[in-house]
Amino acid sequence: MNIIEVKVVASEGAVIPSYKTDGAAGADVCALLKEPVTIASGSFAMIPTGLFFEIPQGYEIQVRPRSGLAAKNGITVLNTPGTIDSDYRGELKIILINLGKDDFVVNNGERIAQIILSPVTVAAFKITDSLSSTERGEKGFGSTGV
Repeated sequence: MNIIEVKVVASEGAVIPSYKTDGAAGADVCALLKEPVTIASGSFAMIPTGLFFEIPQGYEIQVRPRSGLAAKNGITVLNTPGTIDSDYRGELKIILINLGKDDFVVNNGERIAQIILSPVTVAAFKITDSLSSTERGEKGFGSTGV
């Protein structure tokens, strides 16, 4: 296991992300709310966490849904996976969307997402006049079958 230090500033009452099992890839992130937030079916809300990160250059933090919230309530992260860049110093806020049939209430301290520290590979985009050919070519979505 490779351990990388990530500095965290936590507002009063914020919960530091934590891994719930030894084999967990994602650390759970909790809501920091003054009062519960209700997300109506089909709606979304930006939920504060009270967490601010200093991510080492060459890394990002990816924000991903919690499978339990998705399976039980239809709650997921709207821009999944969300990306926190290494030069961002603002508060981590999670954009949750309710794809379930019922309204969903987010309470203070509730685990709402998970974060994963990932290395970043930067592309060097090169202008060219042509691309190599492949068997698939320009065939798009669904071209290999359903």
